[in-house]
Amino acid sequence: MIDFRVRIPQPSSHRFLVTLTIPRPAAQQLVSLPVWIPGSYMVREFARHLSALEATQGGAPRNVQVLDKTTWRIACNGRAALVLHYEVYAFDTSVRTAFVDSRRGFFNGTSLCLRAHGHESQAQRLRIAGLPRGWQVATAMAPERIAADGRGSYVAADYHELIDHPFELGPFWRGEFKAAGIAHAFVVAGALPSFDGARLLADSQRICEAAIALWHGEHKGRGAPAAVPIKRYVFMLNAVDEGYGGLEHRASTALIAARRDLPRRGAAANAGAVSEGHMTLLGLISHEYFHTWNVKRLKPAEFAQFDYSRENYTELLWFFEGFTSYYDDLLLLRAGLIDAARYLRLLTRSVNTLQATPGRRVQSVAEASFDAWVKYYRTDENTPNATVSYYGKGSLIALCLDLSLRAGGTGKSLDDVMRLLWQRSGGGPVDEAAIFDAVDSVAGRRLSEHLSAWVHGRDELPLPKLLQTAGVRLAHEPSGWAARLGLRLSEGPVSGVQVRQVLRGSPAEEAGVSAGDELLAADGWRIRKLDDALAWVDEAAGFELLAVRDQRVMSLRLPRADARGAPIDSAISVSLQFDDAAPREAVTLRNAWLASAAAKA
Repeated sequence: MIDFRVRIPQPSSHRFLVTLTIPRPAAQQLVSLPVWIPGSYMVREFARHLSALEATQGGAPRNVQVLDKTTWRIACNGRAALVLHYEVYAFDTSVRTAFVDSRRGFFNGTSLCLRAHGHESQAQRLRIAGLPRGWQVATAMAPERIAADGRGSYVAADYHELIDHPFELGPFWRGEFKAAGIAHAFVVAGALPSFDGARLLADSQRICEAAIALWHGEHKGRGAPAAVPIKRYVFMLNAVDEGYGGLEHRASTALIAARRDLPRRGAAANAGAVSEGHMTLLGLISHEYFHTWNVKRLKPAEFAQFDYSRENYTELLWFFEGFTSYYDDLLLLRAGLIDAARYLRLLTRSVNTLQATPGRRVQSVAEASFDAWVKYYRTDENTPNATVSYYGKGSLIALCLDLSLRAGGTGKSLDDVMRLLWQRSGGGPVDEAAIFDAVDSVAGRRLSEHLSAWVHGRDELPLPKLLQTAGVRLAHEPSGWAARLGLRLSEGPVSGVQVRQVLRGSPAEEAGVSAGDELLAADGWRIRKLDDALAWVDEAAGFELLAVRDQRVMSLRLPRADARGAPIDSAISVSLQFDDAAPREAVTLRNAWLASAAAKA
């Protein structure tokens, strides 16, 4: 068995000390650290934080040769166990890497655990030792021999499983619940004293039960449904001053959120009173939990065998991330945590975000999926003009597909497609052809031709028409002034007006405004926020902007309204509203689509 021993002798130095023991090594034993972590599609070069690598065999030192940025070779003598000692610097609070200080520790195996080439299929033991007094351990990895606080040893079936179980360390809050008979644990680090743990557990339980019901049907009886692919699940939440994100794993998820977004004792608990921040957190929990099925088991065929040394390309993230993004908020509705009106507001936000992205005419979501490695996680000032989000547009494609299926008169929905894919694949890898075939099988017609056009094309989605079939109409209304000008800004009384992005084809682009400019004045008057100038500027007549770029002051002329071309997309926003005049069949479809646990009760 491959054996890892992890220690934290001095948390304030932000280092993990790791000892790796390889029984019966090869004569020229290779070890390497992954360059990326599954679920986050960017090469992150984790080996840059590994140092002081030393090797011994039978107590005698062995030569360690660096082969490339992430691979080492050790010349061994005989078959005695090879022991490697190294340290990993860990001071990144994100869910993708590793972190340790005097208050908390966290790590993913991709940051700490070297892969012993040729031994990947062997069982892998990970021992936690030398933790500060009062710290606990949380992970979904199977325990081998542990104490009540989680210290001890854990075992994974192979290297792939080893690096798919993150560890949370520290004096965290912990709670448990059962969903459909399955044990779930929730650990939270950094929460405020007013944190309502019971509310978080209750909300999470409803989300989990809604997800399990979607994939496996409503739970009946005492035991867990046999088809559910998990026996135990762990949520790990790091509450911080500012932050948001999550990363899915096979039986757990690592989350980060602003601590003000956690539920507080005494706050109203009904669906209409959920705060924006708490609703955002619940959506994150729902999204990552849904990945337990859609990406961790049901996955792109290209991900059947990971190559940890390089990019792993697929054009299917529109399905695995985008469709998950569709279901994350929909499950909040089904769980009764938000009402239908709140859900429509969330959809409205998604529609407006896509409409304010000129890059949707430049890049398809299939191309965006393939380019994720170099574009999605590396945004810059030109990102909205050149790319489209496979999360955002993918979720709206899922909406279009769901409404198309529901309008087909067969009583089917996107739920049936997801379940059919799960059944046909055995909860395993699928390709685009399998997805399209499942859609056609459920629809009873060649609906996949439309889906293919939405995925590989750059035309507008047929949202207005499809929403109309569900008794929902799109109302158009003017956007804010910055959006009408094609500007994305950061503003404040101290920082002033800073231009972050300029949208393609906008009045601001025509006037020569660039990302990085500081806007000082409009028509001769100082501004601290752009909207300040609405008190004296005649937008229709055009106006002068005084800007600073690279220490130089310049005057830029915004054109008159009648001298501009067609309004850019960001100039008009939409809102989704219930159509009170909708025909009966549309209302029936809408009620089925937006049914919630509260409505069913």
